[in-house]
Amino acid sequence: MTPDRFYIEESSKHDGKQVTVRGWVYNKRSSGKIKFLIMRDGTGFMQCVLFKGECPEEAFADFDKLTQESAVEVTGVLRKEPRSPGGYELGVKALRIVSIAEAYPISPKEHGVEFLMENRHLWVRSTRQWAALRVRSEIMKCIEEFFYARGFIRFDAPVLTPSSCEGTSTLFSTPYFDEKAYLTQSGQLYGEAGAMAFGKIYVFGPTFRAEKSKTRKHLTEFWMVEPEVAYADLEDTMQLGDAFMEYIVQTVLERKASELKLLERDFSKLQSIRGTFPRISYDEALKVLEKNGVPLPWGGDFGAPHETALGKEFGGPVWVHHMPSGIKAFYFKQSDSVGGEGVAGTGKYALGCDLIAPDGYGEIIGGGQREERVDTLKRRIAEHGLKENDYFWYLDLRRFGSVPHAGFGLGVERTVAWLTGVEHVRETVPFPRMPGVLRP
Repeated sequence: MTPDRFYIEESSKHDGKQVTVRGWVYNKRSSGKIKFLIMRDGTGFMQCVLFKGECPEEAFADFDKLTQESAVEVTGVLRKEPRSPGGYELGVKALRIVSIAEAYPISPKEHGVEFLMENRHLWVRSTRQWAALRVRSEIMKCIEEFFYARGFIRFDAPVLTPSSCEGTSTLFSTPYFDEKAYLTQSGQLYGEAGAMAFGKIYVFGPTFRAEKSKTRKHLTEFWMVEPEVAYADLEDTMQLGDAFMEYIVQTVLERKASELKLLERDFSKLQSIRGTFPRISYDEALKVLEKNGVPLPWGGDFGAPHETALGKEFGGPVWVHHMPSGIKAFYFKQSDSVGGEGVAGTGKYALGCDLIAPDGYGEIIGGGQREERVDTLKRRIAEHGLKENDYFWYLDLRRFGSVPHAGFGLGVERTVAWLTGVEHVRETVPFPRMPGVLRP
């Protein structure tokens, strides 16, 4: 790649200059002596105009050969044009065909989801998928920026693990030499080891859940970022989550406004994502749900109707804390009452918190305070039917310098779905994995 390679997204730096666009045909049309070619190069879209007499005759002839997704190089003078995609237009001086594409299977007409998923390797080129995945990339960048700016260390957890973190019913197993291993459900347990070594860390990588859910919010393989902080409690976790979400949302609004416009996202709903989000206990949430006609028995976990109702009630993200212990993992610290903060060894509540996104996108952050007492943690492991020997190293963290600590996990794909406004999380990752979907 030459140092002066031109990309469409850099058009504002080259106004009035001759450039060469190297990309693919997105669309084309003719109007007498004028031909219009819409090109994409991966960084953006641009209208290229061929005027009879201003470019060679062979360029006009080659234009007629072009099919959707044919690869071409077009040279011409760049000029501002507000009506053109990206605000700039190219007056063509030369056109070179790199390759002619066969009949492209994805057209502007409506296609079924199954067809689009089978052609995901091509579907990612379409405007909406392109925009959503560029927003995803920006969110990944924001995650790194946020934590590095605050002195966190990236602490990578293994993908292959010997035991469960979030429940044995959702594990993918695989042979591992002479024993069985599992694809990680979360890097959190290893993140706790990192917090005891470095004070504040974050784990960032793919996670796997063998859930057979086919809702618009579930994938079997997804990415999570999981900060963990020593000497932190439940409130510290929610404060970190507030700042984290504000940074991601406001930075994406600033840097990826054009992509969000392509997705027809309502900016006003995102511009208000600032400061401290409302906090309600699980008990208070049940009252809100009953008032809104979607009651939930105490001890039940939130489903889509409940999360939607909570988002509508508050008009934005809302924290729900002090969840029933019975619906939370073994490692949560417990409390006998809201505000009791786990003084007793057992408790009705888990010192956990979920951040519920509005518009039905559901839980995007889940976290809380961890149990730091070794005897209590051993009891909880047994209550959950887990093997203590699998967690010897995790118990060691409580034997050697144990301190209160807390953290959370943010699901990248749900966050992308919420920020972009796409209907289903399958559009927020290049190649989604869901029940029955393993190819491409």
